[in-house]
Formats: sequence, C-alpha cells, structure tokens
Amino acid sequence: MLRITLAQLNYTVGDIEGNVQRMRDAARQAHEDRAHIVVFSELSLCGYYPGDLLDEPWFMERVQEGLEQLRSASAEYPELHWVVGAPTRAKTPGRPLHNSLLVLQGGKLRLQYDKQLLPSHNIFAERRHFEPGPDVAKVLRIGHMQVGFMICEDGWNDSGDDYAINPLQRMADASPDLLISINASPSHLGKRELRHEVFSAVASRHGLSLLYVNQVGGHDQIIFDGASFASEPEHGVVLETPRFEECVTTLVFEEGRFGRADGQPLGPVPAEGLPTMEFYRQQIVLGLRDYARRCGFTQAVVGSSGGIDSALTLALAAEALGPENVVGITMPSVFSSAGSVDDSVDLARNLGITLHRHPIGEIVDRYAEEFERSFGQPLQGLPLENVQARIRGTALMEYSNAFGHLLLTTGNKSEVSVGYCTLYGDTNGGLGLLGDLYKTEVFALSRHINATAGRELIPQAVIDKPPSAELAPGQKDEDSLPPYDVLDEILKLLIEGPHLHRDEYARVRQFVDQLLQQPEGRALVEKVQRMIHRSEYKRRQSPPILRVRPRAFGTGRQMPIAARYP
Repeated sequence: MLRITLAQLNYTVGDIEGNVQRMRDAARQAHEDRAHIVVFSELSLCGYYPGDLLDEPWFMERVQEGLEQLRSASAEYPELHWVVGAPTRAKTPGRPLHNSLLVLQGGKLRLQYDKQLLPSHNIFAERRHFEPGPDVAKVLRIGHMQVGFMICEDGWNDSGDDYAINPLQRMADASPDLLISINASPSHLGKRELRHEVFSAVASRHGLSLLYVNQVGGHDQIIFDGASFASEPEHGVVLETPRFEECVTTLVFEEGRFGRADGQPLGPVPAEGLPTMEFYRQQIVLGLRDYARRCGFTQAVVGSSGGIDSALTLALAAEALGPENVVGITMPSVFSSAGSVDDSVDLARNLGITLHRHPIGEIVDRYAEEFERSFGQPLQGLPLENVQARIRGTALMEYSNAFGHLLLTTGNKSEVSVGYCTLYGDTNGGLGLLGDLYKTEVFALSRHINATAGRELIPQAVIDKPPSAELAPGQKDEDSLPPYDVLDEILKLLIEGPHLHRDEYARVRQFVDQLLQQPEGRALVEKVQRMIHRSEYKRRQSPPILRVRPRAFGTGRQMPIAARYP
C-alpha cells in the first residue's frame, strides 16, 4: 500500500523562498500522515508561469538555491518522496532549460523527468523557454509499487492530434502500477469537465490508475482552480479536491484502487461541476483577491456610474476584498440621470461600501471653454462624450494615487470587443474583472449574485434599466450597437469559435448562419467583424482582464494592430 499526500497549493511566481516554505509545511503534514509520497504541482518551486524571468540569470540562481533547500529538507523525512516541479538547466542543444519533475528522497535526487510536450498556443508559451525532454518514460519503484511520472501536457495528446509523439503510450508500455501527473492547468469555463473526460479516457484505455495534481490561485490574467483528482480505469474520477482553495490531503493506493487515509471509501464524483454563474463568481473573486495581494493592494476603487457593469464590479470586489476595503465614486455630469446617482447610493448601502460623490459638470465646461478658445471650434459630439469619460478616468487615477487603492476597470467583453469604450477614460485601471464576460453574462451574473445572497445586493433598478454610457442626451448603448443578445452570439463565434464548448459552438454557429442568409444579417456580421479589428489598438493599451472563458483577450488572443483584415 502507498500513502500519497496531494498538495494543492497557491504559489507566487518568483517567490522561491515563500514557495519552499509552503512545500515544507505540506511535507510536514505528509510526514505526520505517514505518507510515502507528497506531490506538488508543475513548476511549483517558481510558480507557473514565470515568463521571461526564466531568461534572467539571477532567477535561475535563486531556483538552484531553492532546489538545494528542498533537497536538504527532504533529508528530514527520509521515507518521504517529494515530487516537485521546477525549471532545470538543459544539457543538450536548443533552449537552455527543461520543465522538469524531480523526485527527492532522503536528501538525494531519485528521478528527473523532463516535459516532452511544450504548449505554445492560446495563453501558453513554454516553447519560448524550454527544450522538450527525451521520449522516455520515467518510473520509480516506491515500496512494492512501480510509480510513473508525467507533466501536464504530456497527458493531453493520447489521440495523437496535437503532437507527433504520445508520451502516454510510452508510459503505458512501462506498465506502472500508478501514474502521477503534476500540472499547472488554468481554469476556464468547461475546463474541469474536459480534464475529467480526457483523463478518464486515458485511465480506461491504458488501464492506468492516475493521480492528477493541480495548483490553485490567480496569476495576472489566468486563474488556477485546483480541482485535483484521482481516476481509476473502471470507475473514472473517484476523488476531487475542492475548487478555488488550497488543499493538502492524504490518500491510500492499493491494488489499483484509491481510498481515503482514514479508511473511508471514496464516493462517485459528479460529472457536472459548478453552475456557470457560480463558476464565474468564484473564479473572478479568487483572481482579484490574489492579484491585489500579490501586487501589494488591500483596497480597491471603482467608478460607480449607476450602471450594471460598475455595480457588478463593486459587488465582486466587496466579496473579494471585504466591503470595508472597497470605494465607489459617482461622478455625475449634466447628462447623468438622477436615477443613476440614486442607484449608486442604493448599491453602496446594499454592499456596505463607501461611496464618494465627485461631480464633473463644471470641469467639463472648463474643458469645453478652453478647447474652443484654443482651437476655434466648439467641443461637441464624440470629443465631448470622450472628454467626460477621460475626466472621470483621471479623477479615479487621482484617487488611486492619493489613497493607494487599486483601480478596477469595468468594461465587459462585448464592449471591449467592438471598442465601445474610451481609451484613457473608462479603460483606466490596474485590472478588469468583467473583460471576459459578455454583456448578457454580466446581467446573468448580477441576478445570480442577488439570488445567492437572498436579497438585492445589486438594485433591481440597475438590472432593469437600458444600458447607457450617459455621455449624451438620451443616449443608449443600442443606439450604436446591435441588441446584446444578438451581438454576443456574433462575438462568441468571431472571437472564440471552435474554442467554445462543442454544444455552445454548434448553437452560435447556427445562430450566425441564419443571420448570414439575409442581406441585412450578413451586413451586421461584417460590421461587427470590422469593429473587432479596428479596436485592437484599444485592447492592447487596456489593463489585464481576468480570464474565465476558453479564449480571452490578452495573451490568449494575440492579433496585429497594423494589418489588413477582410
């Protein structure tokens, strides 16, 4: 029998000392649980993903120091095998590093496995820094069992569709009793279910019981949900750790079956994960909480327009940071409705946050006067609309500078897609919470938050009112854009396309195909496509956004600005 401690931890990129301490604490618990193996996640020593820090000589020197600390720590518990992820120096031509799995035991390196399949698509860029490892399976005898080891992507090519080699087949040929895979698998809508589908098929096809250990936490744009699991050939997924939180737990493995350390049997794991809106809520809250913590912020500020986007942003921020640490600022102009200010007041009261009032009407008037005096024509139309957004953005940055709050931008994916935002205005900020949520999803998540709370956190008046930037008399979003329930379906196909879950992809494909059958529908799709292309320069200058869907703006979708599009 093997006793295995699964360590699902929240690492910080570059914090070698802090990460080592977290691993030592988990190893201590593993020792107390009489475990034979403690398993950490991919690149656990340095955090995933360090990017071009890997090119800095000082960084790899610190990694080497961290590895030496782990090696020495492993001598404290001689019977415990530490399965660690770390970058190591390559000894072959090519890129200078490997993405490695190391097994330390009794102060010695017992095994090293170098990742073979290096993803360089969507948000990944591993081939930029790492050289693939050799096409070999690595197996280590621990007690009376043969244990095989693998890293993340090496287990995703069993169909042979994405790479020329299949490390899983090589591993199956080695016939281990147990396969341990260490991972840094970012979370997005449907990803947890996809992992279960892929690795249950792997276990069944090759007759392999496997343990899949993931990390948890937010790192810039991407969030890791944890959700580590164990899978058996005949029963599929039999254990899953909590999502969006750290977890250190010990299992037993004997005769091809997993069990709890206390002898209790493992129950079936539901195929369905969290409902979509609850998944969005938990992912965004963890992403903001970790982003703020790692960047040294404890408080956040949001421009409160009285609209749905700022209301949802404030509600999520209050949950992530605590309402006492969140500030809203309402900045009415001559075009702002009294209802928008009143709705901001009601929202602040419901959430328990502070709300400041900073009118901008007189400032706008002064800008208009000076513009006409200097350039000989009145400030009107789009320039007048945008100057209001930029004055508000400036006021928010002033508050951030003066009081040290993290400014959260409020744009949603629908608006960001088509450029319905003002550069250096409402795009100002350090992080966007809604930039990967379509407008229809913003409404749905707002309703979900109220339903979960059992009361109106976000006032129903905010949810019911027609969306408006309130930068001109009687302005409504649908004066410039198609209805959001139409726009969002077009955007999903044009931006995410086959990256969508197959059911959603089929649905939006059918919806857009029906539009294309009519001349006005075809013209609308072409117009939206042009708006997406023309707005790339705005997205390039906007803050990072938290990723919740399969293809997000930022590192997940890299398009040229100065290019010719159809």
